[in-house]
Amino acid sequence: MKAGVFDSGVGGLTVLKSLLENQTFEEIIYYGDTARVPYGTKDKNTIIRYSLEALEYFENYDIDILIVACNSASAHALNALKDVASIPVIGVIDSGILAVQSKIQDKNSNILVIGTTATIGSNLYEIGLKDEEFTNITSIATPLFVPLVEEGILDGDILDATLEYYFKDLSKIDTVILGCTHFPLLEKKISSYLNDAITIHSGDSIVQFLENEYNCTNKYETTSIKFFASSNPDGLKQTAKNWLGKLL
Repeated sequence: MKAGVFDSGVGGLTVLKSLLENQTFEEIIYYGDTARVPYGTKDKNTIIRYSLEALEYFENYDIDILIVACNSASAHALNALKDVASIPVIGVIDSGILAVQSKIQDKNSNILVIGTTATIGSNLYEIGLKDEEFTNITSIATPLFVPLVEEGILDGDILDATLEYYFKDLSKIDTVILGCTHFPLLEKKISSYLNDAITIHSGDSIVQFLENEYNCTNKYETTSIKFFASSNPDGLKQTAKNWLGKLL
């Protein structure tokens, strides 16, 4: 089975990592729209246009399913993609909500959703969680985490100050949804700051969603991967080597 993984840039590599660790697909085509990253600061119509152009790119590779790893694209462009695609298209928001349902039994649990401005502005995580009768949800746009990850700042004073800036006024948080594919690289630091809150991120959530909703339970011994980008593909490939290591 061949999958396409689409992200606005390199963040979707955290989703790719989970797919590789779980041996979900025989072949994966990864496309990062690195020329126009980030999507999280763009308006809805622009995100839709960029995402539809990415879908056209995948038409060259005869994929069986498209995974929209970008939370901002999942929030604003998923329905537009589904309307025109001839294959299943899945995003990371529905899968994230499914992961909360499976991990969190207490409907009064204090849940924090963090993501880009575009993702948080869509309110889709909050709406979906409330539909599942979760009652205590706080949503915060945390866009500064994205350039920190891009710059490789995963520890130290700058990150600590950013965590303090966003989270200092929060009361007790039990679970945090990492609603951007960059954020798993900060997972331990975010959880630690929030008193060891449970973390839920897009990669693991997508794997669970694929198994539950699409019966993707086969395990492939090897996975062939091809990387493409709208700008600086060599940079994307180098980041993949740094983040994924022996999985490649």
